[in-house]
Amino acid sequence: MRPHRRLRAAALPVLCSLALAGAVAPAAATPVGDHRPTPFGRAALPTSDGWGSATTGTTGGSAADAAHTTVVRTRAELVAALGGDNAANGSNATPKLVYVAGTIDLNTDDSGHALGCDDYAAGTGYTLDAYLAAYDPAVWGRTAEPTGELETARVAAQKAQARQIQIAVGSNTTLVGLGRNARLLGGNLLVKKADNVIVRNLTLEDAADCFPQWDPTDTAVGNWNSEYDSITLYTATHVWVDHSTFTDGANQDADQPLYFDRPYQVHDGQLDITNASDYVTASWNVFKDHDKTNLVGSSNSSTTDPGHLRVTFHHNLWQNTGQRAPRVRFGQVDVYNNVYAVGTGAYEYSIGVGKGSQIVAEHNYVRLPSGVPASKVLYNWGGTGLTAADNLVNGRPGDLIGAFNTANPATPLGTSAGWTPTLRREVTPTVALPWVVGARAGAGRL
Repeated sequence: MRPHRRLRAAALPVLCSLALAGAVAPAAATPVGDHRPTPFGRAALPTSDGWGSATTGTTGGSAADAAHTTVVRTRAELVAALGGDNAANGSNATPKLVYVAGTIDLNTDDSGHALGCDDYAAGTGYTLDAYLAAYDPAVWGRTAEPTGELETARVAAQKAQARQIQIAVGSNTTLVGLGRNARLLGGNLLVKKADNVIVRNLTLEDAADCFPQWDPTDTAVGNWNSEYDSITLYTATHVWVDHSTFTDGANQDADQPLYFDRPYQVHDGQLDITNASDYVTASWNVFKDHDKTNLVGSSNSSTTDPGHLRVTFHHNLWQNTGQRAPRVRFGQVDVYNNVYAVGTGAYEYSIGVGKGSQIVAEHNYVRLPSGVPASKVLYNWGGTGLTAADNLVNGRPGDLIGAFNTANPATPLGTSAGWTPTLRREVTPTVALPWVVGARAGAGRL
């Protein structure tokens, strides 16, 4: 089997087990209790702070008792603090306040030993070399997705990894980093069919898929597609994601190898909000060095998303990201007071206006490098229009819709989202955003 792993795509033979060789067995999670000074651990989302504050609001695990207030340092401790059984934790609604201390690598077993891609593939029959040989377009063609023995093996290996790195988070939970260096490495927080969840002050790094699927029908040239977001909201309601940093770390998309002349894409989203999720506020986060950052909405054919997906993004920094900041279908999404620091790499667009979307994009600051026009900030994915006002481009007033329509006369966008946001607790003057967001956004800034 050709070894491959997430630390650096250019060095795929290096397994994560090398990074954590000699890890010791985990200690028991440490109860905290109310006596420990935790100035923001029990904080709830303030009133009027975006869609997450609507209706019942978002309080997370602020009501957790001492027995359910813990400090965790390993994957095993994290799973225990969230209920004890990762397969069932998603339905555990007991109020829980979980503090993350230091780095937790989610590619580790319950004894703390590191796991790599070969471990997940063991016994499935999957190897990357065999997969590449079987589904080479010269052999398989370009008219159908892979099927057969090796695709079945790939799916089995992917499921084995998912059981390890997807961490289920149930209702009434706050997950918060201690200090400046709390980090979840290599995994996916899955908030599925849960209500009232807070994630704050964490760095979420490199949720890499060991087993991407080749799809020759995805565009005219085909694409590799992966599973796992750093945080996935799936039929989740009342969620607040705040002061966190999302990054691919050392395993950059730009460093992935090419197979079938397409990048071997091992990352999906950073924070994706789908399947009728609702009432979400994402504030003061940094999304950086990544391609597909934020998807809101499942698919154009979804029958459950319409009427949901009410999301606010404010005071976030998108730095050197390629697309989906955010890409929206159906939802009423308020995008205000954010900073877009577009890099010089593979940039496609920032705000994707999809089917049925109702985006309000106001008071944002956009930095574009030389050669990237303002017309690229928006992209029409089948939407009809949006509201855009008081946005600055490189320090000057920028008419984002006008720039897009001039460059794309065949697919113009209208100038109204059809609604007016009211849940804005703090509105920063647009000109001050590079300094305010630069100084305050991301993990370690609370």
